[in-house]
Amino acid sequence: MAKIYSNRLSEFSHENGGRVLLLFLLFLLAIYEFVNAGFTAFAIICLLPFVILYVYVAFRWRMFTFWTLIAVNYFIQMKDISLPVPMSLPNEILEIILLAIAVIDARQSPHFERAGNMMLFALTLWFGFCCIELLNDTCNLGMNVGAWFTGFRLMTLQLLWIFLIFTIYISSPKILITYLRIWALFSLFSAFWTWKQQTYGFTTAENIWMETVGRRTHILNAGTLIRYFSTFSDAANYGCHAAGAAVAFILTGISSKIIRDKLFFLLISAAVIWGMFQSGTRTAIFCLGAGLLVYVVLSKSIKIATPFLIAFLFFAFILVFTNIGNGNQQIRRMRSAFNKEDASASVRDINKEAIRGYIKDAPWGIGLGMGWDNVPANNKYFKLATVPPDSEYVFIWIRTGPIGITIFLISMAIMFLGACSVVLFKLKSRALIGIGSGLCGAFVAIQLGAYGNQVLYQYPNGVTFFGGLAIVYILPYLEPEWNKYEEKRLAEQEERKRLKLEKKLASRV
Repeated sequence: MAKIYSNRLSEFSHENGGRVLLLFLLFLLAIYEFVNAGFTAFAIICLLPFVILYVYVAFRWRMFTFWTLIAVNYFIQMKDISLPVPMSLPNEILEIILLAIAVIDARQSPHFERAGNMMLFALTLWFGFCCIELLNDTCNLGMNVGAWFTGFRLMTLQLLWIFLIFTIYISSPKILITYLRIWALFSLFSAFWTWKQQTYGFTTAENIWMETVGRRTHILNAGTLIRYFSTFSDAANYGCHAAGAAVAFILTGISSKIIRDKLFFLLISAAVIWGMFQSGTRTAIFCLGAGLLVYVVLSKSIKIATPFLIAFLFFAFILVFTNIGNGNQQIRRMRSAFNKEDASASVRDINKEAIRGYIKDAPWGIGLGMGWDNVPANNKYFKLATVPPDSEYVFIWIRTGPIGITIFLISMAIMFLGACSVVLFKLKSRALIGIGSGLCGAFVAIQLGAYGNQVLYQYPNGVTFFGGLAIVYILPYLEPEWNKYEEKRLAEQEERKRLKLEKKLASRV
């Protein structure tokens, strides 16, 4: 017995000796770092085997990494998630891994040719301008490469990565519908979390944020009105995202021929719209309306356009010209979006006028990445670096000037109109037209949200809405396979109906 045990131990040592030795050396290194550098270095060393394991899993099952990115991107801004690294780092690491896998695996998955479209052209235009911004020394502080790269990475480079990743990895109808379902389920969880915050209160981390950073903007009317932010960074981010998501789910649902999908997306859209109202984000109403109006144009159908327009005008009439629902504080707050005398709107206009006075001497803006931490108080443009921008467009306007915001808007318009042309002229499938219109409408919704709030580059909006627009451009490539996939699912649906009918008839005998 001892001999058998000895042989097995010898065989194990022969086959796994290198791995055991490596783990032992890592253990010694971890102990050494713990003694000399503290717990952080010790933890990093201990995590190395898991990092190596994850890299192996990422290359072995590439879609696992893609779904990880979608999940991390959606939930990373929750108040209860605290990271010792910048919030953007997990997203960026996953994006780089996905692009590296795609480059290495290019022969097996040759999808790079799909990237040659109007969205790439628009992103390249914005990318080129932001590269030139490196030379911007409006503040007379010299070339600050670190600050520039921080802004460049977050405002430009990530958009390019998102575009490439969605173009490459949304490679089949099954992956496309799975992505839309996962997004819908995450949105449903956000609606549930809103209900949980209303019914059972905030978590400790959420409460701390509400009583400090969020107190001025999220606790209104002497504490009688709470703006709920769910799993998002703040209520404005939540409301604008919910509006865009609802547009995508409504249009995907009404255009689907599969009854299960139709019910799934329409029911979740109802829950998401309910959550949107709980956020108290007034801009969200316009986001939702603008997104749905995109479908009215892209549908090319009077039968579809007429009920949508009637419903939209009826809803707008109730909010603008009646007092219906005024007993609900959230509805009263939404109704104030149509009030031109609203105090918060006046404050924003005052801020914009102050910015306009400074920006006329800074046609290129104060520079990417420039803010209160790197513009001294005695600098002429310190006011621009510290004034609350209130919206993403104003933030970009301050950093890149009138020239930059013009190029940014042109880039956004090019990629949006290019996507609309795909839906109008290249797609035949009713279901894909609905998905494409929904993603175009969602993009308009978040852009409109960015006009009133600083939400465009907030998580999870960059990946969600720019990735969604990238999907529109690849729908013509997926359409032949989609038609087969849809026919198969319709046949299965009919078979289920037949079996159900047979079972019903048999029960009557």
